[in-house]
Amino acid sequence: MPPTSSPEAVDKLKHAPAEAGVENLIRRRWSPRVYADKEVPAAELRRLFEAARWAASSSNEQPWRFLVGRRGDETYQKIFNALVEFNQTWARSAPVLILAVAKKTTQKETPNRYALHDTGAAMANLALQATADGLHTHSMAGFDNDQMRASFAIPSDYEMGAVTAVGYFGDPATLPEHLHKMEVSSRQRKPLEEFVFSAWEKPAHF
Repeated sequence: MPPTSSPEAVDKLKHAPAEAGVENLIRRRWSPRVYADKEVPAAELRRLFEAARWAASSSNEQPWRFLVGRRGDETYQKIFNALVEFNQTWARSAPVLILAVAKKTTQKETPNRYALHDTGAAMANLALQATADGLHTHSMAGFDNDQMRASFAIPSDYEMGAVTAVGYFGDPATLPEHLHKMEVSSRQRKPLEEFVFSAWEKPAHF
C-alpha cells in the first residue's frame, strides 16, 4: 500500500491549503467514504445536534428536523435501504446515518423559502463540530426520496434535504479500487473568481 494511503496521510492530504486567517477547523473538514468500526458515543451525538441547534435561522423558525439512526437500529436500516447502490457500497461502514428534512412552511403557515438553506446551515454546524471532535461527516443526495418519505411517514409539508454519514475515519485500503482512488486523491475547489462576483459573472476584487 502506498504511504499516501495510510489513514493519517490521507486525512492530512484532504485538508484544504492554508489560507491566512481561515480557521484550521474549516480546512480540516472533508467527506470520507470509509469509517472505522467504532461507535459514536451518545454524548458525542448530542453535542453534534447542540451545534446544529444554534445555527442561524430565518425568523428563528428552526425548520430542520433530523432522523438519526445508529448501526443496528430500525432508523439506520430504513435510511440505509433508501440509499442508491453506490452510496450503500461505502456508507455501510458508517456507524451513524442522519436524514435531514426541512419544514416548508412557517409557524404562520406561510411558505418558508429559506427552509433548506437554514437546514443546510445547521448541518454545516454539525459537520464542523464533528471535525472539532475528531469525527468526520459525508452528506449525500443519492437516495430514493419517495421510499424515504414512505418509510418514515414524513408529511408533505417537509422537504427532503440530505443523508449524512457520521463516524471516525477508517482505513482507505479497505475500499473497492474505484472508491480507493477517489479517497486518496487531493481535493479540488473552484477559484473565488468563478463564484464571487461584483456584478453577474464579473469577479469581485478584494
